[in-house]
Amino acid sequence: MRHLLALCLLLVPVAAAGTSEEVVLGLSQNRVAITANFDGSEILIFGAVKRETPPPADQPLDVIVTIEGPSLPVTVRRKEKRYGIWVNTDALEIDSAPAFYAVATSGPFNEIISDSDDLRHHVSIPRSIRLVGAPSHITDVDAFAKAVIRIRSNNGLYQFLEDAVRIDQQTLFRTSIALPSNLTEGDYKTRVFLLRNRTVIANYETVINVRKVGLERFLFNLSREQPVIYGLLSLAIAILAGWGASAAFRIFRQA
Repeated sequence: MRHLLALCLLLVPVAAAGTSEEVVLGLSQNRVAITANFDGSEILIFGAVKRETPPPADQPLDVIVTIEGPSLPVTVRRKEKRYGIWVNTDALEIDSAPAFYAVATSGPFNEIISDSDDLRHHVSIPRSIRLVGAPSHITDVDAFAKAVIRIRSNNGLYQFLEDAVRIDQQTLFRTSIALPSNLTEGDYKTRVFLLRNRTVIANYETVINVRKVGLERFLFNLSREQPVIYGLLSLAIAILAGWGASAAFRIFRQA
């Protein structure tokens, strides 16, 4: 009897492993170079589900893809109109908010993932914003986080793309996400979630490198490492540009 119990215990993890599903992911590019004429880029995300047994017929597969840029603190100020003038009244510093965040789903977001799994994995845009504390006189803290989402959504930095992931035969999936021209340099975390019955059953994570190259990289590093030289160089360029425009104007008048 003792040997039979031990054999049953050994069979449990084997059966569970046989029903597991894994993500095999591919990207059209994993590096984005920001140059002087950079006007954005489109990332094609595609992949397949690796499994050892047929998928359950009563629980269709859903997929969520997210791309998250570097998270930095951001200060949000509230403006109110007083005596005919718009003035800053309250200010709140959000601990961290991603510079870019995109969510693409295979179906309506609230129908394919539970709120608990959204909270656990920080999938939705509001869950990606971290706000620990706030001054006691600010009672509507959520309004400041919503302001960040609204402003960055209008600038194309936050994207919520429902029904944008195509799934074929519960095995192959693909989607594309547009990266705007006003990207922040850094590592962009790319995640893929597999879901059944509104529960995350597997996930995969990789990184897209976004970097300035060429003259933009040189000027960026110079402004951070040698701000005095960068300021003098900017002043010299402005003087030369003004002198050149004046000289060209004099030549044009004499002609």
